[in-house]
Amino acid sequence: MFTKNRENGERRNYGIPSFFNKRILFPVSLYPTGIRMKFNPKKRTSNIFLLVSAFVVVSLILWNTNSFFEKFKEEERLKMENWAAAELEVLQSPIDQELGNLPLIIMGNNTSTPMILVNEEGSIKTHNIPLEVAEDSLKIQSLIKKFAGENKPIEIIQGGDLLQTLYYGNSEVLNKLKYYPIALLLIICLFGTVIFFFFKTNKASEQNKLWAGMAKETAHQIGTPLTSLLGWNELLKSEQINPEITKEIEKDISRLDTITERFSKIGSTPNLEIHDIVLETTKAFDYLKKRSSKLIHFSFNSQIDELPVLLNPPLYNWSIENLVKNGIDAMKGKGNIAVQIEKAGNQVHILISDTGHGIPKSDFQNIFNPGVTSKKRGWGLGLSLVKRIIEEYHKGKIKVLSSSKEGTIMQISLRIA
Repeated sequence: MFTKNRENGERRNYGIPSFFNKRILFPVSLYPTGIRMKFNPKKRTSNIFLLVSAFVVVSLILWNTNSFFEKFKEEERLKMENWAAAELEVLQSPIDQELGNLPLIIMGNNTSTPMILVNEEGSIKTHNIPLEVAEDSLKIQSLIKKFAGENKPIEIIQGGDLLQTLYYGNSEVLNKLKYYPIALLLIICLFGTVIFFFFKTNKASEQNKLWAGMAKETAHQIGTPLTSLLGWNELLKSEQINPEITKEIEKDISRLDTITERFSKIGSTPNLEIHDIVLETTKAFDYLKKRSSKLIHFSFNSQIDELPVLLNPPLYNWSIENLVKNGIDAMKGKGNIAVQIEKAGNQVHILISDTGHGIPKSDFQNIFNPGVTSKKRGWGLGLSLVKRIIEEYHKGKIKVLSSSKEGTIMQISLRIA
């Protein structure tokens, strides 16, 4: 193993044994044991079949309802024609002659259909219309136009002469029936929405279990070579290698151990203990600062020296690192990263700002959804994990405080213990 001298470009050999020049490969599985991802082509066909079936059922219901409405309207028309015939018989009956009971029964039984009778002189009589409306001529004229639009007026003719014109509207039952398809559609849409969100939530739950299983298995697989690395490092120490090398290797092994611990906690409820939020934030900040480009200027500022918060340090540090790395990516490796800690009542705010290209306001919420990323090579899981760690595990809040072309400020809010 060699390292390059930055001043003169020479390579120095620190005396690492020759057997370390050989590559040692450790098999690492990225998929959880026992999990097989199967894609069933029949599932798409069944979904299409269900969609078509639902469309057919709704169409049949609407068609049947419309047919029933039209049939009911025809019966209503026939009833009004009978009423008009009874009215004509009353008009034709001599005053001194006794009128039969049938016309009176027909006219008296109609108590639901609103009617307006207009004779040849323009005189108006109303039936089944509220008194306050019947006494208002403007409202009556408006009703006549409305009734004429709903149903064709019935003319009462005697000997070729027009005696009266009967305008009638839809009965209360018919009006309710008219809006029945709309109500039915709303109910179906509501039911469909509930079913959709149920399956969507169920699918999200299955995906979460899959990711959790993959993360735990990855942590398990990393553990084997990690243990070997610890042994190799101890062997290096016994070979009197430059202590600076073994010290740096120890740091990286410790880092891998931290990452393994983080992955192992995904999908399970982590233990929260009281820790100093300033100290834990500083640890994550300093780690990235030492390992980032010199073109990035880091600044850390805290209004308080110490503040107890219920935390899971590995997961919290992971969140800070994710936010800082996102800021570095947004700046394309050059700019300013600032972390600030503020106390606000019974909460503490951790602000992470960068001087990157910013986030559109319309995406302030979307960026926390799994799979959403602006990177060409990215899974879009970082911010969704951060949101889950902060809000689900630590019962805090994370949001985009502000964003513009000059940069973005992300805010984490946690309750003080």
